Amino acid sequence: MASKKKKNNQAKELDINQTIMSGNTEAVPMDVSEASDSDKEDDDFEKLLQSFINADAESEEPKEKHKDLESLHILPDEQEVKIEASDYAPPADSIDLGPDEGELAQAYENFLNAVSAIANLRGIILPDFLFKKKMLSPNYKPSVGRKIVSDALVCWDIMLQAFPDKLSTINPNASDEEFLNFAEGLSDQNLQLAIISYVEILIDIENCEISYEEKRLKAQRKRIERELYEEYQRRQERKQRFIEAVQKKQFPVDAERLINNYFKTALKDADGAYEVLTKNPAVYAPIENDKIKPRFFGLIKPSPKDGIRENYKLGRFLKYLKA
Repeated sequence: MASKKKKNNQAKELDINQTIMSGNTEAVPMDVSEASDSDKEDDDFEKLLQSFINADAESEEPKEKHKDLESLHILPDEQEVKIEASDYAPPADSIDLGPDEGELAQAYENFLNAVSAIANLRGIILPDFLFKKKMLSPNYKPSVGRKIVSDALVCWDIMLQAFPDKLSTINPNASDEEFLNFAEGLSDQNLQLAIISYVEILIDIENCEISYEEKRLKAQRKRIERELYEEYQRRQERKQRFIEAVQKKQFPVDAERLINNYFKTALKDADGAYEVLTKNPAVYAPIENDKIKPRFFGLIKPSPKDGIRENYKLGRFLKYLKA
């Protein structure tokens, strides 16, 4: 249970241990109202990110896979430690969670069960906790991590009330391994389980933070790719409208060559390209004199002057074209 491996990816980690053990309560929301205020800061971003994550999951994962999520959850071990039933233990539910979220929810439940048993035996009244399992569905969010940190702080206060002498020897900056070694030497099974579960929470929150950051970056990349593709599609459609408009007027010019060259130049200098298009479009595609219709019932053949006139007419047409 305590041998879960940390992910090797580097990520910004919530230093829960240092915050809790040092008693730095200012960094953690202490009540529901304060936690709610902190949530609003990144609420809009998380909603946007969640929509991308959900869309990505729907497009890449078969729906049948969701039926197997339950098998990824860590089930309670059959331990020798017998925890007294507590009214404060979170009820079992059937919320589907991802593997990282499932492990974090299980570690939190084990931790809260152990602390609840300690509180019952010592006559300590438990407060209302901020975290609910459903908050991890469909994905972990940093705001949820802050609620778990706040609850862990409250639980440590209860543990310190119940075991002031035993816990006074803990190093506030202890590593995970040092916490586990300390837990092995405890005789009280509830306190032992509480500390082991606390270490699991540290590891699982770090894993969830890494996964959240990976999903955030992936969603950001997909959004950029989608915006680029949509912009490309809009350009293609606009080019086609220009081409069809020129062809409809039957100007003596290769409409596709004209418009494609214009759009290509416009990528580097939009204003300059447009000025050339409306004043001298022949720069992008020459006027084809053999396509100019003869005048006076075909008696007068097209001349270079006719080409200049057609070039001027084409420029005027493109200047007022709405496509």
